[in-house]
Amino acid sequence: MLVLTAKRKTDTKSRISVGKKYQPFIKWVGGKRGLLSQILDKFPTRFESYHEPFLGGGAVFFELYSRGLLKDKKIFLSDINTELINTYNMVKNSPDELINQLDDYKERHTAEFYYKTRQIDRMTEFLDLTDIQRATRFIYLNKTCFNGLYRVNQKGYFNTPIGSYKNPNIADRDTIYSASEALQYTTISNKPFGEVMDNTSKDDLIYFDPPYYPLNATSSFTAYNENKFLEVKQKELYEVFDKLDKAGCYVLHSNSDTQFIKNLYRDYEINLIQANRFINSKSSGRGKINEVLIRNKR
Repeated sequence: MLVLTAKRKTDTKSRISVGKKYQPFIKWVGGKRGLLSQILDKFPTRFESYHEPFLGGGAVFFELYSRGLLKDKKIFLSDINTELINTYNMVKNSPDELINQLDDYKERHTAEFYYKTRQIDRMTEFLDLTDIQRATRFIYLNKTCFNGLYRVNQKGYFNTPIGSYKNPNIADRDTIYSASEALQYTTISNKPFGEVMDNTSKDDLIYFDPPYYPLNATSSFTAYNENKFLEVKQKELYEVFDKLDKAGCYVLHSNSDTQFIKNLYRDYEINLIQANRFINSKSSGRGKINEVLIRNKR
């Protein structure tokens, strides 16, 4: 059995000084770090509470927080990915202990250690891991796997191969501590996107960044867990978007530039955003690609 424990303590007094630029502490496929200037241009500057139901790497949240746009506001962050949400909660509540274990993982990192760590979710011992151990495993795999690609099979087992990094930044102290600071003012929940309507009010801002609808039959990465996000789920999301619009909320939604999505949201404002495509086995399949940013007309 792989033992997931830390070997040494972190001296809290020796923390590196945390600045006021907040950013994601994990990599995430479809993350918005490279698109923030295009996306936030379309965001309202005045709103009540903020909701992000497909949290992922949280680039939009951290940027809004960095700009002071979430000051004194209620913030609700959620995702259906249980391991992701547990990790956010550990970053928020136990950053010292988390960094202790990540420092240990950094020392032990090899291909053999990676695959042993990846394999543990197939074992009954996985159920006995503490929340900190699960969060450590999650960040370690994210920082060392191929392209930071969170992917599970039909049984829910993480199956991304190891990446070819010389010195992966496994224990990113500054980023984790600053993220923990920002997350102190948030409510973090493990729940499906439809439940966002349970605590929204007029003039709240909701940003949806779901798994994108595939561009074609071969671009099949549509799930960050064992649940597919195809036509049925996309239509369910549209219905939530529409209800929030009718309730007087500000609603924005990122997705792929496909006819299916544009037809679905034809009654709303659709903006083209230019993004870089990184996840492709062939270099010819990487480069600029259009996405859409949909918003209601308020």
